[in-house]
Amino acid sequence: MAGAKLTGRLLVATPQLRDSTFDTAVILMLSHDDDGSLGVMVNRPTGTPVGDLLPTWSHIASEPGVIFEGGPVDTDSALGLVRVGGPAEPLGVRRISGQVGVVDLDTPTEVVGPAVRGMRVFAGYSGWAAGQLQDEIDEGSWYVVDAEATDPFRIDAHGLWRTVLRRQPGELALMASFPADPTLN
Repeated sequence: MAGAKLTGRLLVATPQLRDSTFDTAVILMLSHDDDGSLGVMVNRPTGTPVGDLLPTWSHIASEPGVIFEGGPVDTDSALGLVRVGGPAEPLGVRRISGQVGVVDLDTPTEVVGPAVRGMRVFAGYSGWAAGQLQDEIDEGSWYVVDAEATDPFRIDAHGLWRTVLRRQPGELALMASFPADPTLN
């Protein structure tokens, strides 16, 4: 399926999604197949420290060491992303692409910790039914761009929307300077 190429890539909200849940969202796609799509917003830190909800993972979590809002679906659940080095897939980790994988948060940290070079914990996720995401892409709601291994683990997560757009080729890079309120322009 051509859509499978979305796994491991970023969805970047277009200005069309202003004033919505996904306003300036950057979503790392964790899966995309005939059954639907799933990803997490990687640029929405909360003020809740990882240690408040998952104390055994707090020493592994990347700065700023807080829970991130993964999306509007199942916000009472936690999902962990890790950045691993080397070709081996550590126990408890399912690679998404390159160095980035999803970690089973029930895996003991002493098993996963030595292989991890970065970690984020997300409350909830962003999900789409079969065909729904492709329809949204076709109608111009999302830019689909390549992810860098460091994107989900950046300290300056709030600035990720502009950073990702700025590094794109051609006219897409100009979208990084899109004003927060175009009516004031």
